[in-house]
Amino acid sequence: MRRFRMPLWAAAGALLLFFFDPASGRTRRARLAQRLPALFRRGGSTVGRVAGTAAAEGAALKQKAMHLREEPKPDLNDPTIEAKVETELFREPHVPKGQINVNVQDGVVQLRGEVDRPELIEELVAKARAVQGVRDVENLLHLPGTEAPMHH
Repeated sequence: MRRFRMPLWAAAGALLLFFFDPASGRTRRARLAQRLPALFRRGGSTVGRVAGTAAAEGAALKQKAMHLREEPKPDLNDPTIEAKVETELFREPHVPKGQINVNVQDGVVQLRGEVDRPELIEELVAKARAVQGVRDVENLLHLPGTEAPMHH
């Protein structure tokens, strides 16, 4: 701690000499008095910009939260439901897109194909059931080395 006292006093002394120099001190103090308010104004406007940006981001988050739940749509047709189910199922990169078929008949989704893990089958069926307009899900998915379930 004592090591820092000497340079601190030296810096304070140099600052005093700079501003109270008999030849140029008055001019330096006047310049500082002119520039100091502008420095605080700039800082204030930065705070204002940050606050404005935060408010805009908050409004965007509110908008997203309000639209998380999809508005009910009357009588979705089968191709629309199929597209919505495919969008939900194939959104995740770990889902084997080329190995799963999605068909919809009268609002009933049929999932066919081969997947690696039993928990993936459960995940896909649950996601398909959650899609608006789906009345039921017929699970015809199977694991490698097992026989494909037959259509009921």
